Amino acid sequence: MDEPLAKIRHERSLKDFPGLKLDEDEYVEFALSRAKICLLMILGGTAAGLILILLAFLIVLMGQALIDEMGKHFLFIILSALLAAACIICVVALRIYRGNKLFITNKHVTQFVMNSLVSTSVNIIDLSSVEDASFRQDSLMQKIFHYGTFRLATVGDETTYTFKYSDISPTELKAITKLISNAKTKSKRNIEAKEQN
Repeated sequence: MDEPLAKIRHERSLKDFPGLKLDEDEYVEFALSRAKICLLMILGGTAAGLILILLAFLIVLMGQALIDEMGKHFLFIILSALLAAACIICVVALRIYRGNKLFITNKHVTQFVMNSLVSTSVNIIDLSSVEDASFRQDSLMQKIFHYGTFRLATVGDETTYTFKYSDISPTELKAITKLISNAKTKSKRNIEAKEQN
């Protein structure tokens, strides 16, 4: 890629992804997040929970004659606590969903993993050290909603990095594989040039 275009892409990447630490001539090629079906599952589960709680509220209101005043207040407190808990769980699940990202630049792979609000990690891999990239679907549901596990295997320490609940298309996977191949070729040329000097 010519230098002016690389500089423009670098500036754009800095603007679009301010939390990402990029080298001077580095730019983002792919920004991946969890599949949209995960978001739908979170919102659907929360909606189902809220509907059940609201139905319970209605049952308590309709059964006023059967419950004394103290029992009614106790049930309202319990149902209000369940309603608050469902909302808090939804907010936490959405934060965790948004906290999982994978960035592939022309030089590195940066993975932000969030398993809970307190359990987070960042993995940065040199693109030239990636041996191969693959996408795997293990269930019928994954095939229907097109999501699965994106995997990057590295050379040397034989570490495998996975990005679960990803929805990478075959075209994107092919482009990522080509990007890895180009990075390896460039790294090999740089090593050969240093040896000749």
